[in-house]
Amino acid sequence: MRSYGAVLSVPGMRAVFGAHAVSMLGTVGAQVALSILVFERTGSPLLSALVLVCSFLPYAVGGVLFSSVADRFPARRVLVVCDLLSAVCVGGMLVPGMPVAGLLALLLGTGLIAPIFAGARAASLAHLLPADLFPIGRSLLRAISQVTVLTGFALGGIAMAAIGANWLLALDVVTFVASAVLIGLGTPYSPPGDRQRNTVRDSWTGLQYLFANRKLRRLILLTWMAPAFSSVPDGLAVAYTAQVGTVAAAAGALFTGYAVGTVLGELVVARFPPSARRRLVVPLLLTSQLPAIAFLAEPSVPVAAVLLAIAGAGYAFNQGVDPLILQAVEPSYRGRLFTVQTSGLMAIQGVSIALAGVVGSFLAPNLTIAAAGLLGTTTILLIARQALTTEQPRPVSQVL
Repeated sequence: MRSYGAVLSVPGMRAVFGAHAVSMLGTVGAQVALSILVFERTGSPLLSALVLVCSFLPYAVGGVLFSSVADRFPARRVLVVCDLLSAVCVGGMLVPGMPVAGLLALLLGTGLIAPIFAGARAASLAHLLPADLFPIGRSLLRAISQVTVLTGFALGGIAMAAIGANWLLALDVVTFVASAVLIGLGTPYSPPGDRQRNTVRDSWTGLQYLFANRKLRRLILLTWMAPAFSSVPDGLAVAYTAQVGTVAAAAGALFTGYAVGTVLGELVVARFPPSARRRLVVPLLLTSQLPAIAFLAEPSVPVAAVLLAIAGAGYAFNQGVDPLILQAVEPSYRGRLFTVQTSGLMAIQGVSIALAGVVGSFLAPNLTIAAAGLLGTTTILLIARQALTTEQPRPVSQVL
């Protein structure tokens, strides 16, 4: 039985995961600081909300145009450069008198860099970890992300009140530099891939390769669609608390419930052998969707938080899907694969939350959440039926 301890015992992995935790904590705190800073300067809820939009939207652009960077250069170099560029962007936000448009533009810059970093990091895990430990390594990344999001938002609010937005942004600069040092000094070298064309053309070739492989295309779609539907309650958390007659602050219990469930699911499933994780893919997919249907009964906030925790635990289905994806892709395309997968995931979740807000303007929030559960269950089962076949994947050897 291989678990997180086995992953962390591999040389360089403690530095990788330590850097991830440090930079994530700083980034979440900076989002809190920037949202409040923009609102204080403008008094506009819309411009304040654009902070989150500018954090998610560039993922799609960066993933499409620059995905090949993760394959063209050594992963360690890419990770360090991405961290340092992110530090420069956040540092630019500290320039006195920086207009709001400039702040948002710099945030867009960090958003363009983030998917490249995520793709290179996943590709380095695939190179440095044995195949049976790779899904456990990605699981640990997801668990750390959820813990740091919870911690970052809580500490970000406290730090904002204690030291102010500028010092919180300065702290984010420090976390990016610390991440770069940890990765640069603590991780092994991994070789670069081929550089046959320019970056954008190589990225486009990678997209063609990934989506020409039917098996791989369906697996990627599965990892996108499940969280797309299960993220709907996040977009309607505040509206739902209003519907059940609870203060808006109670929405935090819903966010926390989903995050805690996600961490627990990852921890438990990571202890199962690979064969069991593979058999659990469909049950976990259903677990991620079915609890939303119970919102038809308009549960209280504590019950709703438990339902979302159960749904969050289902997100561990990725531990059974990741090995299938790794088998279906040639090593020279791994960086592009993971960059596209990450950027698509972030983009589709942003779109899903936005659509939930639109639909929730016409339907009651509980009905919107339940409808997402029904539609998500049906959609996921259809995709899983095609993606999770027993046939061996056949990587595409030539790209048009």
